[in-house]
Amino acid sequence: MKEKAPIRVFIADDHAIVREGLKQILADTRDIVVAGEAENAHDAIKLFRASKCKVMLLDISLPDRSGIDVLKQIKKEKPELAVLMLSMHREDEYAIRSLKAGAAGYLTKQSAPHELVIAIRQVAEGLKYISASLAQELANTVGESHETALHETLSDREYQTLVMIASGKTVGAIAEELKLSVKTVSEYRARLLLKMKLKNSAELTHYAIRNQLVQ
Repeated sequence: MKEKAPIRVFIADDHAIVREGLKQILADTRDIVVAGEAENAHDAIKLFRASKCKVMLLDISLPDRSGIDVLKQIKKEKPELAVLMLSMHREDEYAIRSLKAGAAGYLTKQSAPHELVIAIRQVAEGLKYISASLAQELANTVGESHETALHETLSDREYQTLVMIASGKTVGAIAEELKLSVKTVSEYRARLLLKMKLKNSAELTHYAIRNQLVQ
């Protein structure tokens, strides 16, 4: 009987130590092989095209573009590619946004190594993967009748800015981390305050804590 070809995986994460850690975990599996990697959105989009990979591990916070923006572009070009989003953020709004944008699954970087392997195998078969905790959170919302929360009206970049401000980061620090100008981040801040009918960063932070968008 012919042995199945290994699952080819592409890793897109701006932290070299994270990429090496993921490669080390997957090196211990016989049916998964890392066939490409990138440290930013530009390279991820460029290199994955020639990688012939079946699964992409995509960091949600790349330095030059939002991971969700990259996800949307990649899914337009290659809708059959299974994309697993990786994030330092807990499983809440980011997970839901990722799944709505076409991700096959969502994992926090604190997930156990065996969970990563299971997730890759599952999405490679065309299935979705979510953790038990996220499944429970989604189940808890079934049947709830409530208006769309204000933060759900934000764009992905506006939402990212909201979370970072609520986490105590200044506009300058956010601009440096996202590789954007201070003016651009300030515009995101102004837009999200307007959309959410808030007056300042203090009210924004209070809203984020009240709605459990930050810990």
